[in-house]
Amino acid sequence: MNFTRWSARLPRTQRRNAARADRGARRPKPAATAGGGSVPAARGEHADPSGRGEPPAAAPSDAVPPDAVPTLDGLSVHDLLGQVPALVAVVYGPEHRIAYLNDTYVELFGSRAPGTPARQGLPELTELGLLPLMDQVLRSGKPRTVKSRQVPAGGPATTPGPRQEGSAPGPGRSRHGYYTFTCSPIEMAAPRVLAPAQPADERVGEGTVDGSPVDGTPVDGSIREAVLRKGVMPEALATEAVATATATGTVTEPVRGVLVFGADVTDQVESAERLRAGERLQREAAVTLQRSLLPQELEQPDDLRVAATYQPGGTDAAVGGDWYDVITLGAGRTALVIGDVMGRGVRAAAVMGQLRTAVRAYARLDLPPHEVLQLLDGLAAEIDPHQIATCVYAVHDPNENRLVYASAGHLPILVRDPDGTVRRASEPTGPPLGTGGWLHTTGSVPLGPGACAVLYTDGLVERRDKDIYDGVAALERVFAGATGSPQVMCDRLIRALGITAEHDDDVAVLVLQHPARTGHDAELFHNAALELLGGVEAAPRARAFASGVLASWRFPMELRDLGVLAASELVANSLQHGTPPMRLRLRRTDRRLIIEVTDGDEHLPRRRRAEPVDEAGRGISIVATIASSWGSRRTPGGGKAVWCEFALPTG
Repeated sequence: MNFTRWSARLPRTQRRNAARADRGARRPKPAATAGGGSVPAARGEHADPSGRGEPPAAAPSDAVPPDAVPTLDGLSVHDLLGQVPALVAVVYGPEHRIAYLNDTYVELFGSRAPGTPARQGLPELTELGLLPLMDQVLRSGKPRTVKSRQVPAGGPATTPGPRQEGSAPGPGRSRHGYYTFTCSPIEMAAPRVLAPAQPADERVGEGTVDGSPVDGTPVDGSIREAVLRKGVMPEALATEAVATATATGTVTEPVRGVLVFGADVTDQVESAERLRAGERLQREAAVTLQRSLLPQELEQPDDLRVAATYQPGGTDAAVGGDWYDVITLGAGRTALVIGDVMGRGVRAAAVMGQLRTAVRAYARLDLPPHEVLQLLDGLAAEIDPHQIATCVYAVHDPNENRLVYASAGHLPILVRDPDGTVRRASEPTGPPLGTGGWLHTTGSVPLGPGACAVLYTDGLVERRDKDIYDGVAALERVFAGATGSPQVMCDRLIRALGITAEHDDDVAVLVLQHPARTGHDAELFHNAALELLGGVEAAPRARAFASGVLASWRFPMELRDLGVLAASELVANSLQHGTPPMRLRLRRTDRRLIIEVTDGDEHLPRRRRAEPVDEAGRGISIVATIASSWGSRRTPGGGKAVWCEFALPTG
């Protein structure tokens, strides 16, 4: 359209033309040539912007002129937010009145009447706990985020609260969903209004085209329509803003509001939940495997009271390879084992099960503790060359009242004497199992009547912020004052050292007591021994001694005869195949009669089938037939011990 012919009709045309001329005079003019002509200077003659005599950098060949770059000025807020696949709600004012809801929000929660306070019009925000967060954002001007809020199936969309005019319910979700909501502060622009003192003809004449300013701002009554058309604010707010601006003749302040953006994170949350469920199932399988590999019921020796506790790590910690065992060796002796396999999970539990089985097999050989660990060391390297384990193997002998042990890199046994003094059985200690190339040695510590001991894994005393031996010292203090049965002592140690269900490591504790018996209980435990000097009179003396002792213990006649026969055969075998010194030991407990013969020869007897024409070789077969069990072992000082047991009749 040509505006030139309208200039004569417009008032103050001269002033407008003068203003245009003044603006043209202030525009920069191109540099003139040396000759004063209007021809532009050559490229090399342009002024050096750097002042260093360097030519200006050439523009890249693929550079786009600035005028050709698209701008965002023409984007519509409705079109932009309406296409976002997320929940978008815009509210304004302290009551968070509804200004805008995008299509995704309306599809999920239903449409809402504009201008309605969020507490009444958007009850889903209340159920999701977002209103207090929106208050904080409005006050502080800083965005806030809440993660993974659940929107139930059929959700709040089915019950949006009191219906407002123009609202409609949404279909809701067909299944549970999760959204991460971010509340950001925004400012919505109010309309710019000219001062009322300026005449209308001046407003029309200056910077207007057909009654509208060139910057697109309407005048008079068209302000409200333009604001609503642009979607800057709802009708009620626009009317109020226009009225305020018209009355004061000033530009209104921006309206503060909150943009609520909800990103659908259902897939991420469900994936994380499936991952946690898988980890939980794997942990439960490892715990079940480990518990099945641990003893379901501890063997209870005649002379000791024993209890053990195993507690797996918390839900965030994979199950480890802690284990324990109690093995009766015969002749009143008991082996006590505790160990810890490096690593966590099913693999550690499987290795633990193999080591525990091997320990029981090696224990049946009645080997010294250091030899058992030596065999375990080689086996651990064969099971997994990259896996190591710590272990303590100890044997209690009631005849010696001592605890003989060997340690493979494990924490020291704690022994409490009857007077309450706690001592560490810390020597000797070798490297962990699986390292190879080390000769383990055996140590011993007294464990008489009235004493007790505790074997444990590092989970009981190790803390991330403390030295492990500080934890051992704390265990010593707690153990010194712990009383009660072994099971009660286990529980007290666990509680006193702060072991809870959320502990980050699994824990195994084994407590044993050697009770001091008095009164009637003392009458049930007796020992009797006879030194055998050899010669033809040794066997008759042994039979007479056994008969007298068994009679004094008031055993039934049948058991007395079987005991005398077994003692006679063991002594005869020792006299024939052994060397001095020789000893016959009789021992009774509340459950069994034990007959043992020791000599100086290390050759262990074995049961064999004797031919009808053989005159010897039937002694051990006779003992194995009449006794409940029998066995033999080498003694620490050299020599051997051959023993048999008879179960006492009940009642």
